[in-house]
Amino acid sequence: MATKLFSPWTIKGVTLKNRIVMSPMCMYSSYDRDGKLQPFHFVHYISRAQGQAGLIMVEASAVSPEGRISELDLGIWSDEHIEGFASLNEQIKAYGTKTAIQLAHAGRKAELEGDIIAPSSIPFDENSKTPIEMSTAQINETVQAFQAAAVRAKKAGFDIIEIHAAHGYLINEFLSPLANKRTDEYGGSPENRYRFLKEIVDAVNEVWDGPLFVRVSASDYTTKGLDIADYIGIATWLKEQGVDLIDVSSGAVVQTRIHTFPGYQVTFAEKIKEGAGIQTGAVGLITSGIQAEEILQNDRADLIFIGREFLRNPYFPKTAAEELRTTIEPLRQYDRAW
Repeated sequence: MATKLFSPWTIKGVTLKNRIVMSPMCMYSSYDRDGKLQPFHFVHYISRAQGQAGLIMVEASAVSPEGRISELDLGIWSDEHIEGFASLNEQIKAYGTKTAIQLAHAGRKAELEGDIIAPSSIPFDENSKTPIEMSTAQINETVQAFQAAAVRAKKAGFDIIEIHAAHGYLINEFLSPLANKRTDEYGGSPENRYRFLKEIVDAVNEVWDGPLFVRVSASDYTTKGLDIADYIGIATWLKEQGVDLIDVSSGAVVQTRIHTFPGYQVTFAEKIKEGAGIQTGAVGLITSGIQAEEILQNDRADLIFIGREFLRNPYFPKTAAEELRTTIEPLRQYDRAW
C-alpha cells in the first residue's frame, strides 16, 4: 500500500527517498582524540545506508576542540577533518541515502581538561566543572567557528546541516534562563537569550545555501525553565531566519526527572509544526513503522528521526516496510534474502 513513511520528501532541491532519518547519536569513538573518523564510523553509518535510511545525520561534531563533550568526540574544527567526512559521504550516497551533519558545542557539559565555557559561570551539577563566563569576544569567536564548520561541511559534500541547540549544550544554555544569567545583550529577555543562536544561523546562512535544520529541547521540564510555548516562539524566529526544519527533542539543560514513554516527544513536534508553521522532525522512542506512519499521516511531523532502534537494527526501514505491508528496494547483493 502507499505509505507516507516511504514517500519522498524534498527541501531546497534535496530529495530524501523516504522520511526515515538516522538520528545523530554520539558514539565517542574518535580514539586518537583528534576528532577524526575511525573505521568504526564508516561501518556504523554505511551499514544504515545499506539498510535504506532516507537521511543519515552524522553525530554531534564539535566546531572547536573545547566544544567537544569528551575527547572521543568527532570534530569539524579543522580542514584536516574534511577528507574523512568527504569519503564517508561518498560511500553513504552510493546507496541512495542523503547525508547531514550536526554542528555542536558542548558548553558547560564538556568533560575535558582545561577551561570550559558557558553563557554564565554555573556548573551543570555538583559533580561538574565550573565554566568560565564567555566574553563578547569568545561569543563572536564561537559564532565564527560555527560558520567555518559550515564551510567545511559544504566542502565535505553534506546535503544538510543541523545546528545543535538542544540537550543542555552551549546554544541551549544561552536559550534557557536556568543556565543564562547574563545581564548584557545576550541575557535577560527571550530576545537577548536567542541572540547567540540568531547570530549563528545568520553566520551559517552566509556560507550555506542548502537545507538547514535546528535541533531544540522543547521543554526544560521545570517550572522556572522554558516550555513548549517558548519554543513555538523560538521556532517562529528560526523560520523567519530561513531555517527549514526543527528537529524536536527535549530536556537535559538541568538534571530533572523526565517521564518517558513511546513517542513522548512527538506532541512537542506537533505543536511547533502547527504553532510556528514550520516543518518538524519527531524523535524519541519511535520504534515501529506503524508508530512512524501514524505520526506522518496525522500531520504531527514531517520526518521521523530514529535513534536507538537504528542501533539495534541497521535494517529498520525493511522492518518498518514489512509492518506497513509495503516493499522497499533491497540491495542487489541481498535480494535473495529480502
